[in-house]
Amino acid sequence: MALQDHAHLKDPLSYKIKRRLLGNPLNRHSLGHQRLSKRFALGILSSDCISSSAYGSEQILLALVPAFGLAAFAILMPMTLVVLAVLIIVTLSYREVVSIYTKSGGAYVVSRDNFGPVIAQIAAVALMLDYVVTVAIQSSAGVDAIVSTFPVLHNYKLIMVVVVILILTFMNLRGVKEAGAAFALPTYFFVGSMFVVFGMGIYRTINGTLPQYDPNVEGAVPLGHSQGLVTFAAIFILLRAFANGGASLTGLEAISDGVTLFKSPEGVNARKTLVVMSTLLGSLVFGISWFAHRTLAMPYENGTPTVISQVAKATLGQGTFGSFFFFIVQATTMLILFTGANTAYSGFPYLVNFVANDGYLPRQLTKRGHRLAFSNGIILLAGAATLLVLATRASVEHLVAFYALGVFTGFSLTGFGMARRAKRMKDDGWRARYLINLISGIVSFVIVIVFAVVKFTEGAWLILAITPVLVISLLRLNRQYRLEQVALGVKKVQERATSITRHDVTVLVDSVDVATVGAIRYARSLNPRELNAVHFVIDDRRAEEIKAAWSASDALDDVPLELIDCPDRRLPNAAVDYAIRATTSHDVELTLLLPRRAYSRVLGKLLHDQTAEEIARPISELSRVVATIVPFDVEKIISGKSSMTNFDVGPVLENSKPGMPIRAKSAWLQEKSQISHYEESLTPIGKITWRRRAHVEGRVSAIRSAPSSATPTVEVEIWDETGGVTLQFLGRREIAGLEVGATLRAEGMVGESEGSLTILNPSYEIVV
Repeated sequence: MALQDHAHLKDPLSYKIKRRLLGNPLNRHSLGHQRLSKRFALGILSSDCISSSAYGSEQILLALVPAFGLAAFAILMPMTLVVLAVLIIVTLSYREVVSIYTKSGGAYVVSRDNFGPVIAQIAAVALMLDYVVTVAIQSSAGVDAIVSTFPVLHNYKLIMVVVVILILTFMNLRGVKEAGAAFALPTYFFVGSMFVVFGMGIYRTINGTLPQYDPNVEGAVPLGHSQGLVTFAAIFILLRAFANGGASLTGLEAISDGVTLFKSPEGVNARKTLVVMSTLLGSLVFGISWFAHRTLAMPYENGTPTVISQVAKATLGQGTFGSFFFFIVQATTMLILFTGANTAYSGFPYLVNFVANDGYLPRQLTKRGHRLAFSNGIILLAGAATLLVLATRASVEHLVAFYALGVFTGFSLTGFGMARRAKRMKDDGWRARYLINLISGIVSFVIVIVFAVVKFTEGAWLILAITPVLVISLLRLNRQYRLEQVALGVKKVQERATSITRHDVTVLVDSVDVATVGAIRYARSLNPRELNAVHFVIDDRRAEEIKAAWSASDALDDVPLELIDCPDRRLPNAAVDYAIRATTSHDVELTLLLPRRAYSRVLGKLLHDQTAEEIARPISELSRVVATIVPFDVEKIISGKSSMTNFDVGPVLENSKPGMPIRAKSAWLQEKSQISHYEESLTPIGKITWRRRAHVEGRVSAIRSAPSSATPTVEVEIWDETGGVTLQFLGRREIAGLEVGATLRAEGMVGESEGSLTILNPSYEIVV
């Protein structure tokens, strides 16, 4: 019989809860990227960008109406055209990005490749803050769409936004696929429903039935008095309105971040999709602004009803179709806003993973979780977004102050970075590309300055204050990682010295019990030249008891016990002194074994100290000395529970040769015939038998190569649903093209080594 199923520890309560909430863990070998057609890519990657149109025009009016009164609606359209002009410029720049950076793009990569790591961290911080605000603002705007339909829910808005964030977090921790078709539908539903709204609006405009709202309605933003546009105050307000409108352009970078998801040719498909996305965004922003201008749709102080909902109600009318389709529009608006928030759950974890791999964020952000998602990044994003929502009371108007600053910082760095690349490479047509990207960088940088000034008191000051702090923190973190890497790097003088001829082992004894006996047993397995036991005396009576118990134990009678005085009771110092004396000679290596008894998590900390860790820490600073903690779980013995389940103490061979030692070392038994061609049928690994030819297929779980100083050998362990077997290849140091996780098909004679079935030098093929 082949090797049995893997042993596994009993699942702790926390893991059981995680599995119940998130489902069974996914196999990492199932991880893969689904290539997207332009149709699906547009729906999936553009939801963040297109959903911004739902509140962009409203944010412009929020700045204009209190200052200019009804004249604000006349200014709305020119302001919208300026925003659309910026959209065209930035789109032209990002066409270059997706054409060149087909593996990974975006402001971070462009900045890193063209300006270096310091500037790249500015882009990283800007993008991280942008993703956090995206979740907050899109979730809040989506809930506004619900409240606009059902005003009775207004008092529950904040709770609803937090619940939405929790639901999105839960879905993504379960491993929601970014390429799922379900995430493409809201984009098309929203665009389609808005085109119906625009079509109805055009029809009502032509026949003169398009209504206008009363601008003095209760709850609306108070109307200001018309004033000249050339005063300093008026110019400041216009700039603030433009900055608000810039929120409509958020999400343009999504396609550059997801170029690798496109079908080949990636760059061409991404460029076409980007143009379509920008065209749709521009059309939606223009249409909403136009009908808001025609219907005098007023922004409200509490955020609801929204301007887009008023436009939909006015154009659709009060008939049966209009009333029904109004709910459709509100539903699609809500869905695309929530879907836009969900895109940040894809972008943020991948961004921080990328930055962490470069060494500027904690390495924990590079690890995939229970369901193969970057769980730590998802939780970090959700926590930051929730705090931001609570701080702003889920107000879209207040959140906009945090939004476009980070977005246009990324646009600016991307434009300047692509311009610098064009000038450096100087390939065909570089002057035109240089000019386009330079203009994009300059325009975006000017918008950053404008936004920082006009939104300073509304929250931009916080972004301006926190950005340099975060950038410096990232750089210092990277410096620490680099120092650690240098410290851990293997230098010639630190390699194993050939003059080390003696390896001694000492067990530090605190009491004579089963934990100490286990440590001694482990010490013997190390085959030391000398094996000693040491007790540091801090209590003479206890030392005598230990000495007597040591002498009375048959299991310890071959190991000398040394009692060393420790008058100041500082055990770590005593251990270091002993280790230094024991390694005075340069040809001696010393291993200190420290039995550690694990007790109850709560009572154990109250009733017992943590001496082993305190001793091991300073020992690690000594050369030629290793401190090894040997754990022993006392709590499991007390409770009568075993921490191991389904563990087979040893493999058994079927049809073994009578009298053959099951665990005879290197007892290879095989026929001396040539390896045949593959058989037609595969044999389940669990049913292969000794001294019979087998044709098996399984997933590679481990690859072991012999040390360079030993005989060349490669051992490959493969498993299927029925069991596992080891394939041994003699005379080789590697199997070309073979990786852990691959599927391997092999045929050969089944032998045995140390009680385990093994196929020696099989013929094989790697299954693609």
